[in-house]
Amino acid sequence: MPLRIFIRRPTTEDCSALLSLHRRSRDFCAPWIVPLLTEADCMAYINRCQREDVEGSLICCATTQQIVGVANLSQIFYGPFQNAYLGYYAGVDFAGKGLMTEGIRLVIDHAFKKLRLHRVEANIQTGNTASINLVKRLNFTKEGFSERYLKVNGKWRDHERWALTVENWDMTL
Repeated sequence: MPLRIFIRRPTTEDCSALLSLHRRSRDFCAPWIVPLLTEADCMAYINRCQREDVEGSLICCATTQQIVGVANLSQIFYGPFQNAYLGYYAGVDFAGKGLMTEGIRLVIDHAFKKLRLHRVEANIQTGNTASINLVKRLNFTKEGFSERYLKVNGKWRDHERWALTVENWDMTL
């Protein structure tokens, strides 16, 4: 079955499309992330994706090229750790259609095959059932609970810690 999506790195030409996605999805994403709502914030994100310790990926529709979501591998460590932290979100118009599962699958495959990482970790707010179900579908293992782990929208939020190692990765899932 052909993939419905592909991933690519963001460029400065993506700023207006990203802003549009974020503005339409603001309420949908509000409990989980702080969306980029200004051109300056968007450009800062695109510039951050050019660093060696960040791999930003736009998840795009194969037929329309439209951005449906974003996935980031950040704090990429090499050497004996070979780890990255995974964050992602879907645009409101594309949620619940399986597109993010396909996109995250591609991002993880990239992390393990191209970046040669050993482990990918996702820290997910406890009430974010859709994201927890996504990592479960991709064979992540729940490793623990982190109380007041990350400050989101001005409030310290509890997170579940999920991880996947290359030994447990199966692109065919």
